[in-house]
Amino acid sequence: MDASEGERLSTEQYAALAQFRFQLRRFLAFSEAAAARAGLPPQQHQALLTLAGHVGRIPATVGLLAEQLLIAPHSAAELVARMVDAGLLTKTRAAEDRRRSELALTPRAEALLRTLTAAHLEELRGLAPALAEALESATR
Repeated sequence: MDASEGERLSTEQYAALAQFRFQLRRFLAFSEAAAARAGLPPQQHQALLTLAGHVGRIPATVGLLAEQLLIAPHSAAELVARMVDAGLLTKTRAAEDRRRSELALTPRAEALLRTLTAAHLEELRGLAPALAEALESATR
């Protein structure tokens, strides 16, 4: 039975979920501020992370970004166009399927992402105990 069917939820369960969401918001606020200081909108930062983490698999495409960023394909295409214009991505036609475009980070994007990722990992190290405790409490 789930809560919608009459299960009573405790104050502790609400508090645990609230604390977990608070810790997530803290990290997201840090992330958005760090990206802004680097001159990147948060969505572009997430796109760079997605592409950097995708290296070595099938080529990265607009469709991959749409899927991973939870946005519509046309929105992903617009995002890619802005990032190409900003000198963050290259977009080339796939050799085996000329209808597909393959995406890659530019050296500028790689340098930005390296700096941002180092800062994010440091922030996560600091938040890890609180995040872990909040997650554990919320899932008991």
